[in-house]
Amino acid sequence: MSLNLFRKESLSRYLKADNKFVKSLSAGDLMAMGIGAVIGTGIFILPGTVAANDAGPGVSLSFLAAAVVCALAGMCYAEFSSAMPVAGSAYSYGNVVYGEFIGWIMGWALVLEYMLAVASVSTGWAAYFNSLLASCGINIPKALSGPFDPAHGTYVNIVAIIIVLLITWMLSFGMTSSVRVNNIAIAIKIAIIVAFIVVGAFFIKKANYQPFLPYGMHGVFKGATTVFFAFLGFDCISSSAAEVKNPQKNMPIGIIGTLLVAAVLYMGVSIVLTGMVKYTKLDVANPVAFALQAVHQDWLAALLSIGALIGMATMMFTMIYSSSRLIYSISRDGLLPSFLNKLDAKTSTPKISLWIVAAIIAVMGGLVSLDRLTDLVNIGTLLAFTLVSFGIIPLRKRKDIGNQGGFRVPWFPVLPIISGCACMFMMSFLSLDTWIGAGIWFLIGLALYFGYGYRHSKLATEE
Repeated sequence: MSLNLFRKESLSRYLKADNKFVKSLSAGDLMAMGIGAVIGTGIFILPGTVAANDAGPGVSLSFLAAAVVCALAGMCYAEFSSAMPVAGSAYSYGNVVYGEFIGWIMGWALVLEYMLAVASVSTGWAAYFNSLLASCGINIPKALSGPFDPAHGTYVNIVAIIIVLLITWMLSFGMTSSVRVNNIAIAIKIAIIVAFIVVGAFFIKKANYQPFLPYGMHGVFKGATTVFFAFLGFDCISSSAAEVKNPQKNMPIGIIGTLLVAAVLYMGVSIVLTGMVKYTKLDVANPVAFALQAVHQDWLAALLSIGALIGMATMMFTMIYSSSRLIYSISRDGLLPSFLNKLDAKTSTPKISLWIVAAIIAVMGGLVSLDRLTDLVNIGTLLAFTLVSFGIIPLRKRKDIGNQGGFRVPWFPVLPIISGCACMFMMSFLSLDTWIGAGIWFLIGLALYFGYGYRHSKLATEE
């Protein structure tokens, strides 16, 4: 029997299968989820370290350049999610426009992005939380404070496991109540960031902006390749398309609105931070808190710790949610066992997928040292971005996929091609170790696809 790797799924089957979801999400909910995923602890760290090492006060231009590149990919996601309002994000898009094998590769890349991102952030959340407890005189036993490493006296990161399970427990009640809590957390986080920008503006010294571009435009673009990764996560929004009211209108608003808000906040923090303190002094672990302490605003520095914890928690919320919808979608197509796409009768959520995802993430965050694995998040994301960008071209050729009144990428096909090429350019900056790690991950994915997925696919039963 010959292999048919490029057999394509139909949009109509996806729409019928995903019709069981409750459509409860608005454009505002989507933006909150997107901002929750994009604005994390990076906003308190990256502007300072990139200013010190790469771009000087021109770091705000680095964020602008990175936002433009992300906006290109964001527009491609917006058109796909408008034309195909189904669960599964890039995985489902790839299955329909490229064929099953490429769709599987895109889905496997997203599994890597989502799960590894949450696992690594859970360890960061635990470190922040443990330091706050220590400042209050409460110390977690060393054996329970880090990954499995008996030589150094740590066996499990119990706080990382608990925070993942708590967020999953909240998500298990369904999207309506979960989103309400997430939206409140996002509002608090944004309020803390805006407070820094407003208060910090009173302590700006114009002399700190001189020279504005100490490393020239080369430094600005080098900085842009670093801060580019601060914007990743907006693609999670497209995983929720099957649960969105009026997706043709709300999905593009959610995706592009997220990027606009993120760009304004990142640039605002960058401008104020480099105005408060000379850029040469900002290569520290927490530059925003350092700048506030330098101008004797310790009360706001303490608030930032709360903002960082909330920021990491909302990011985990969005990524765990997206992971469960991705696993649901792959199972919906038969490429993973069918029990993973069962929806809970009461909440209309894929609870089995949700808790399996949580268990895997909790084990990774609680037992595995993730220091060398976080770059794999970037390669998985950029591969999906590249294929989604170029995928707009075959999407437009499909007469069976209507997008009446929905968002369409302007200046077709130039912008999708530029977007795909820009993402490939960003991938070229990743280290050899990252490429080797990704190669191993995709070999595992290929073994799973050819060992199980290809034969059990819903498309295989139709042939």
